[in-house]
Amino acid sequence: MSEMPDTGAEAPQSAAGRLFDLRSMIGGLFVLYGIMLTVAGFSPSHKELVKASNININLWMGIGMLIVGLFFVAWWRLRPLQREQPPPGTTATGPDTTGTAP
Repeated sequence: MSEMPDTGAEAPQSAAGRLFDLRSMIGGLFVLYGIMLTVAGFSPSHKELVKASNININLWMGIGMLIVGLFFVAWWRLRPLQREQPPPGTTATGPDTTGTAP
């Protein structure tokens, strides 16, 4: 007989909940675009530098986006979503109400 996996309260969370955590998506996009901008900032043309007042804006924005993206990814990895646990003495639908006055 095959054993069924236990899906009780001690199960951490569903895979869909971890997959669709917005922190991972936002962080991943910031890291991706940050890498692209940083690479584009390695060889700016003279025309682009003059247009941006001699500031390599692609490089600086790419580095900034990498920092923000890595922050979101670290936050996602270090503090995963937790399912709220009901306090002891309550049921899944709420506290026990028997209809008696306190």
